[in-house]
Amino acid sequence: MWKLAIRNVLRHKARTGMTLLAIVAGVVGLILSGGFVQDIFKQLGEVLIRSQSGHIQIAREGYHERGARSPEKFLIEAPDPLREKIRQSPLVADVMGRLYFSGMLNNGRSDQPIIGEGIEAQREARLGTSLVIASGRQLRDEDDHGMMLGHSLARALKLKPGDWATLVISTPDGALNSLEFEIVGTFQTFSRDYDAHAVRINLAAAQDLLATPGVNTLVLSLTRTEDTGTVAADLRARLAGQGLEINTWLKLNDFYTSTVEMYDAQFGVLRLIILLMVLLSVANSVNMSVFERVGEFGTMMALGNRANRVFGLIMAENAILGGIGATAGCLLGVLLALAVSAVGIPMPPPPNADLPYTARIAIVPSVIAGAFVVGFAATILAAVLPAARVRKIPVVDALRQNI
Repeated sequence: MWKLAIRNVLRHKARTGMTLLAIVAGVVGLILSGGFVQDIFKQLGEVLIRSQSGHIQIAREGYHERGARSPEKFLIEAPDPLREKIRQSPLVADVMGRLYFSGMLNNGRSDQPIIGEGIEAQREARLGTSLVIASGRQLRDEDDHGMMLGHSLARALKLKPGDWATLVISTPDGALNSLEFEIVGTFQTFSRDYDAHAVRINLAAAQDLLATPGVNTLVLSLTRTEDTGTVAADLRARLAGQGLEINTWLKLNDFYTSTVEMYDAQFGVLRLIILLMVLLSVANSVNMSVFERVGEFGTMMALGNRANRVFGLIMAENAILGGIGATAGCLLGVLLALAVSAVGIPMPPPPNADLPYTARIAIVPSVIAGAFVVGFAATILAAVLPAARVRKIPVVDALRQNI
């Protein structure tokens, strides 16, 4: 039956070509659109990790929910022993401390409320590969009185590298403390709101201002983003009972999960539309082919072939078409994805961001497998009704089509 099915497929070259074209177009569309969406997920995740949150953050219990208003109440007083314990994992590339504070920044003419971070400059520079320096340079460990500002904040206060500004903050015991800092650079991240309020100074300077040796969070940089879940689970087991919370970048950036769910829903609708398009295209071709060959099927049944064999022959022909079309579509889709990725797709800044980016088409095995299944399944489903209709035609009525 399979040899006969192959001969029948090759017999109608024009119709076979049109059917294959519909299958290939559908599969290619799924691979390109799915790869585009997956690339957005990957780029967005890496930007969030490497400009703000890191892969994992460790803090005192309750800091994630209540620490924004009173970070001084959630301090890790002795971070160094904990840091060394964490670094024993071979999957952890680095561990850095951050101390958060809020206050006012004065340029001599006006004030702006700020959200500040005391950071370990050199370590943060290795993590923050997605942080764009808009002007000046990165903060360095030796910049005792150096400061970096978010691009929007610097523009609002009309500050540029080389200018001086006064930082005024409230210490944990309620006293006011102020210190002058030289602006060494301005930066841009994915978030416009963050850039409008963010200030970064060295961790030692922040600890002096707040009169504390502690930090609010220990930020982990991993060798691979894919290991985030494994490392987080290991840390929760090792640090259990110490009053610490371990948050992954997914929990710290909850809007990322919402974005992924939204795009997944949109891609699901697109997959359904393409399935229907391929299904209707192939069904039209199969219907025409079956209608023209009713007499042929009648002759087969008259010669002793059962109706089920005729049904199986039609399904085998479409299985061959579906397999060839889906395979060709996958190969062509991968080649097009590589070609488009080599050039890149310039994209405007996402909502609430100022930085444009270059999109590519990610080659994701699950997307390719899904596209193959959709193309193949649509071709098979398209043949079910025509094949079932032929099986029910009486042999005498089918033979009349030969007259």
